[in-house]
Amino acid sequence: MAASTTTVRRIKLGSQGLEVSAQGLGCMGMSAFYGPPKSDADMIALIHHAVGSGVTFLDTSDIYGPHTNEILLGKGGVRQHVELATKFGISFADGKREVRGDPAYVRAACEASLKRLDIDCIDLYYQHRIDTR
Repeated sequence: MAASTTTVRRIKLGSQGLEVSAQGLGCMGMSAFYGPPKSDADMIALIHHAVGSGVTFLDTSDIYGPHTNEILLGKGGVRQHVELATKFGISFADGKREVRGDPAYVRAACEASLKRLDIDCIDLYYQHRIDTR
């Protein structure tokens, strides 16, 4: 992939030193919710175009697809150029949507996301919905 020829302003996200492009790429629509899923080839080309344009912050969730959006980003081949965010907290058990935030679930969800994304570290891991239990 070619290096970015465009500079997108970078901003601090939170208080732990993470810096991201001020413009991010939300990836939900690539795999879910806005019509049928798009082709992997087209969406990987879109990811490469965004990164080539200076966008370095990519956001996904384990629920998108479900799971297929994280797999798509894992295939994108841009890890060394981006900060990745993914979410947890919505699961489907026995055909029923459930919001979960218990420690065992969070750990299992994180480990599964790492495998699907084919990475060793998630830059920003956050809860999609608050578990009120």
